[in-house]
Amino acid sequence: MSAYKDYIVRATAADDAIRAFAITSKDLVEFARASHNTSPVVTAALGRMLSAAAMMGIMMKGDDDMLTLQIQGNGPMKGITVTADAKGHVKGFANVPDVMLPPNKDGKLDVGGAIDLGIMRVIKDMGLKEPYVGTVPLQTGEIAEDLTYYFATSEQVPSSVGLGVLMNKDNTVAQAGGFIIQLMPFTSDEIIEKLEENIKNLPSVTTMLSEGKTPEQILETVLAGFDVTFHETVDAGFVCDCSAERVERSLCSLGDEDVADIIADGKPIEVKCQFCNKAYNYTVDELIEMRKRK
Repeated sequence: MSAYKDYIVRATAADDAIRAFAITSKDLVEFARASHNTSPVVTAALGRMLSAAAMMGIMMKGDDDMLTLQIQGNGPMKGITVTADAKGHVKGFANVPDVMLPPNKDGKLDVGGAIDLGIMRVIKDMGLKEPYVGTVPLQTGEIAEDLTYYFATSEQVPSSVGLGVLMNKDNTVAQAGGFIIQLMPFTSDEIIEKLEENIKNLPSVTTMLSEGKTPEQILETVLAGFDVTFHETVDAGFVCDCSAERVERSLCSLGDEDVADIIADGKPIEVKCQFCNKAYNYTVDELIEMRKRK
């Protein structure tokens, strides 16, 4: 588990016409990179998704609410799945973790090329009969622009999303974080114009983080000229709830023939959690015991 050095801030501005979130997520993104041994471009994509999902998670009200943010793309990475709760906990994985691509013309990691076009899906499980599912076509595959489009079309909330991951020369994570700014329905044209002007002149998220800006200072930069009120700070971390019991339950859910085949092989098996890559090992004797219990 990653130690909590990362956190999210939630704020409002312009007499509650604007709501805003920002995160610093370097440690949780580095934890994901180390767990999945991701290539730099995959680390950047997964890191952006984890940062966004963490902020979207704390927008939910219930303690047991769960959010899943998923991308299915035509590029070599295939897709990414990330889940978040309302407490700042996230976990996630990329379908193909070792994709290597040359950088963009501007020298940046080609996240859009690794993902390409496809769909973005947001699933909110809020304890109702059916989860809310919003699906939009990817606009760029760069993730921030795709989320901006999702909020505008699926949730009818005009938003601006900024996300960034900066890598060190040794391919560890140097900086990661982002922001989400959203306008309430009663926002005046004057406020919208001022905000658009601010965003147009904004340095990149990784530039602001590299300058040492905190999430609070990032929001103050984005919302320059507005009165900003900070409401809460939430610790953020990569937290996986996998366990030996859960893995055992999934093994028990296999058909009798499948379990018999595994036992007949006479070799111990290793089962890895898709989200955190933790390995669970079982001997043949343990599998036989498990079958008896089933």
